[in-house]
Amino acid sequence: MGRGKVNIALIQHKCVEDREKNVEIAEGLIREAAGQGAQIICTEELFGGQYFPQTIDVNKYEWAEPIPGPISNRMQLLSEELNVVIIVSLYEYVRDGLYFNTVVVYEDGKYLGKYRKHHIPEGPQYIEKYYFTEGDTGYPVFKTKYGTIGVLICWDEWFPEPSRILALKGADIVFYPSAIGSEPDNPDLDTSQTWVDAIRAHGIHNNMFIAVVNRVGREDSKEGHMTFYGRSFISNPWGTIIKEAETKENEIIMAEVDFAEITHARNVLQFHRDRRPDSYGELLKRVIE
Repeated sequence: MGRGKVNIALIQHKCVEDREKNVEIAEGLIREAAGQGAQIICTEELFGGQYFPQTIDVNKYEWAEPIPGPISNRMQLLSEELNVVIIVSLYEYVRDGLYFNTVVVYEDGKYLGKYRKHHIPEGPQYIEKYYFTEGDTGYPVFKTKYGTIGVLICWDEWFPEPSRILALKGADIVFYPSAIGSEPDNPDLDTSQTWVDAIRAHGIHNNMFIAVVNRVGREDSKEGHMTFYGRSFISNPWGTIIKEAETKENEIIMAEVDFAEITHARNVLQFHRDRRPDSYGELLKRVIE
């Protein structure tokens, strides 16, 4: 079976206090990426503002917006103008008291669907359970004209099950918009390499491409500050990084991926053939005695 190639781009950048400016920065980088030949372009997690879950602030619920809404409409029009697929991360308002961390996918201006983040962390300055309801979309794949893609969001990337589900649904690439960096309660701990290795492993276990985009820069809050480490990257079905961010600044991370590599890797490493789902029932339990 013939397999195609596609140019993918990740939009890594710093976020400033001016929310409109963040959207302008992202739009400029998206336009630049499309001009360089990118066909699928992914934003970082919640790129429209600084990382507000550092603190508890009831006023931040006002940052949520419906879909369609200001950011999604703007990105939808941009997708149509540039004839590209854009993966858009935003804070979604459904109704009062019900908010999600959501990704929307547009292709040439057409709405392909959305994914709501399932795994919601809670820790020092990652106070996401206050802001986000657990996702209810399941784990959808999006059939674009370039290939089938899946999207997971930040904390989702630490769990093996979602990426396996997306692979079994036919995903060629899984994108991970992220906002991760320093550990406020462990200031000397650098988790960036652990983060990279954990996500690359999903590509190995499922022999598919992985594309991860993370914000960069220091963001201050009344509780202190966080520094996001970037390191956005694209890895192949063998887990080899084929493109990684070169700076801690605003940057486009772009690579051409060849889906024939997926076929080759899966023919060599038959992980999906040799799975034993009939023996995994215990995974459905919270605690195994």
